[in-house]
Amino acid sequence: MSSQDEQFQAGAPAPAASSADDGMTWWYRWLCRIAGVIGGLSCAFAGLWNCVTINPLNIAAGVWMMLNAFVLFLCEAPFCCQFIEFANAVSARADKLRPWQKAAFYCGMAVFPVVLSLTLTTLFGNAIAFATGVLYGMSALGKKGDAISYARIHQQQKQMDEEKLTGTLEGQA
Repeated sequence: MSSQDEQFQAGAPAPAASSADDGMTWWYRWLCRIAGVIGGLSCAFAGLWNCVTINPLNIAAGVWMMLNAFVLFLCEAPFCCQFIEFANAVSARADKLRPWQKAAFYCGMAVFPVVLSLTLTTLFGNAIAFATGVLYGMSALGKKGDAISYARIHQQQKQMDEEKLTGTLEGQA
């Protein structure tokens, strides 16, 4: 191997293992991303609509909803924010978060405007953003096991219980 090849391999970036260890399939990851983008759109439109009022709490909730939309776009679809220099860095950092952390963050972001001003606009505007958090939360729970493995675990547990029971009975005799 030449010295040039060694330098090329040393300078090559290591493959990112952040998305491989979370246990999400490619289609579920894309579903979460698409839900995040649609949630951002619904937050943006509902937030803008919510700001067209004279009630200060509705205006605050609308501004928060537009901020939610910006954060969702920044984390889930950084190509929508090409004019912002740090968009790719924020997206890379958000990709390193665990799914339960994203779930808590997105659900918390979506609940705050509803608590601030409970209207139909805030409820429907934040519903998809909250659903994005729920999707990430469901991925944090992991895959569903098959019936065979559950039956095997149940059989082993039953066998251990019988052994414990016979062991205590033999100890009493």
